Amino acid sequence: MNILYAGTPSNSAKILRYLAKLKPFNIKGVLTQPDKKGKRGNNLLESPVAIAAKDLKLEVFKPENLNSNEIISNLGLLDIDFLVVIAYGKIIPPWLLELPSKSSINVHFSILPKYRGASPIQSALLNGDDSSGISIIEMSEALDAGDIFSSFIVKINPEDNKSTLENKLTNKCITELPTTLDLVKANKIEAKKQDNSSASYCKKITKSDSIIDFNETTRSIINKFRAFYGWPGTSFIYKDIQIKIHNMLETKIINGGKPGTIYRLDNEGLYINTNDSMIVITHLQFPNKNIISSNDVFNSYKEFFS
Repeated sequence: MNILYAGTPSNSAKILRYLAKLKPFNIKGVLTQPDKKGKRGNNLLESPVAIAAKDLKLEVFKPENLNSNEIISNLGLLDIDFLVVIAYGKIIPPWLLELPSKSSINVHFSILPKYRGASPIQSALLNGDDSSGISIIEMSEALDAGDIFSSFIVKINPEDNKSTLENKLTNKCITELPTTLDLVKANKIEAKKQDNSSASYCKKITKSDSIIDFNETTRSIINKFRAFYGWPGTSFIYKDIQIKIHNMLETKIINGGKPGTIYRLDNEGLYINTNDSMIVITHLQFPNKNIISSNDVFNSYKEFFS
């Protein structure tokens, strides 16, 4: 089974490494995002998928433009049964969707038609969902609207954050994708149309989304911390300084204070009023400083937070 694989981030690289080890699958080439400039200096950084592909000695394509004559010519030479797209990050043009002899397949990290778009994992956590999942679909030109070959539910635990949930969904993909590809290749599975009337969409996450609004409920703020764990993280503004939060807890203490005001600071954390109770920040980071624990905050920043 010949496959052209398209992906960019680390979870997609993990899936690529697994597929490449399975005998029925022959990865003919890998599409990924062009190299990006690093945060420091002008060194170009390859995507995790590009690094994985090189380790596996696979041919890698990093086009800026998927409609360039060069990329159309190069990919057109590949004899592929499937295009498999997992978190590639570029819109697939019609000519590429039609390139494989069997199907162009996308793995989306939600139970479609819920959470079409760029941030399904974060959206599930933001909304406090108790489950998520993966959908393996036949790609169409419309965003995440293709017919569904298979879908698999994954439970979300209260302690899950973006990192742990993404890992669960990635492992579910590794478990289920090979079987679905085999069934599609053998014409033993029929894709089912999505109910477009039930579709919901999620937006792309930006750095500005990280700022906490203490007028929200404690549960909403905790969910935001879970959803944005890793990137873009969560932070709050105090005395015109943006302070990053590295861990927080929920408390049922209610004192009726104005949202955003500090209830108290002690060795256990910084207690800040929300719309309905308060959160406890146990680890934080001032700009250009190291992460510090609540004990260090209490010993060094009592006057600042008074």
